[in-house]
Amino acid sequence: MKTVQLKKTIHTQWEYLSENNTLQKPLVLVFGNRFLLEDTKLHAEIRALFPDGEFVFGSSAGDITSHYVDDESITITAIEFEKSSYVIKTANVLENDAKKDSFETGKQLIEQFDSERLKHVFIVSEGSFVNGSQLTLGMNAATDDNLLITGGLCGDEARFKKTLASYNELPKPGEIVAIGLYGETLEVSFAINGGWIPFGPERIVTKSSSNILYELDNKPALDLYKKYLGEKSKELPAAALLYPLKVKSTNEKQSIVRTILNIDEQENSMILAGDILENSRVQLMMTNVDTIVDASEKAATTALKCRKKAPELAILVSCIGRKLVLDQRVEEEVEEVLEVIGAATTICGLYSYGEIAPFVGEKNCQLHNQTMTITLISE
Repeated sequence: MKTVQLKKTIHTQWEYLSENNTLQKPLVLVFGNRFLLEDTKLHAEIRALFPDGEFVFGSSAGDITSHYVDDESITITAIEFEKSSYVIKTANVLENDAKKDSFETGKQLIEQFDSERLKHVFIVSEGSFVNGSQLTLGMNAATDDNLLITGGLCGDEARFKKTLASYNELPKPGEIVAIGLYGETLEVSFAINGGWIPFGPERIVTKSSSNILYELDNKPALDLYKKYLGEKSKELPAAALLYPLKVKSTNEKQSIVRTILNIDEQENSMILAGDILENSRVQLMMTNVDTIVDASEKAATTALKCRKKAPELAILVSCIGRKLVLDQRVEEEVEEVLEVIGAATTICGLYSYGEIAPFVGEKNCQLHNQTMTITLISE
């Protein structure tokens, strides 16, 4: 595997973060600021850098490399696979400006791949219209519980206005890109970790619909949430990113973290980043910088310890909520990962609106919030 990385900001042109190696038919991952990705000249610019490349674009809430975390840049990571191959498929969750069923979209997306010798699928999905919970369920339905799927939902800083993704064209809304990796010697490992701590009483979801939470213990959910936040409730909905929910469904073995994306004062409800089922048990969560950084180190250690070969590429997908907590210390969680996996590994990634991966030890992927999700790849 050979890699090349470049960076461009609002104020600077392309600069190499690595040696300027010549690559053959590279997979080119382009993560960056949504406004920069909307530049109509961008695709031609990047095509000129890698004439025979295949390009996957995704808007981010911050780009990740071993050198920096940046909100106002575009980062290119070009990868030449020397012993493996890749195939890229797409789907769109929008049709004539209307939302399509996310379950069916996910299922049909994975069904496009030839499953023979398919080792791994990495997902770069738009993060505004898709129901991430249903997307992952649909993708799982297209597998025989033997395919590792990881990835994330694109971001738009903390604006939550518009997210973009694409394959070999200008980034656009609604797009979901799946990168399938094939190869006998290909080794892929992963891990997730959050570092969020539950507090307060556990409550039962008594009314919900899809990703909208209406009632806890037969009381308006938003009223209860505001009560626990106290003075912080005046900063809603932004403050909600700092206080997600721990959700334990009756049909799941493990609890999952759900970010609150928005609130509806009129309905007295909360809109979550993934589905929440009635009769689930819910608890408020909080964290601090040190706990989040420790969780990133644990994720890297877990992803590394089950490998036979050293990783050549690490793709990091971390949640926007973590970035808001870390603030000026945001690079510390990336530094912890780098320290564990080693400087010889190329690191790329993005801050997201949701992370896609199984729980460690399981096969089926899920939508996660507020985690550091690490995918390690070698040939």
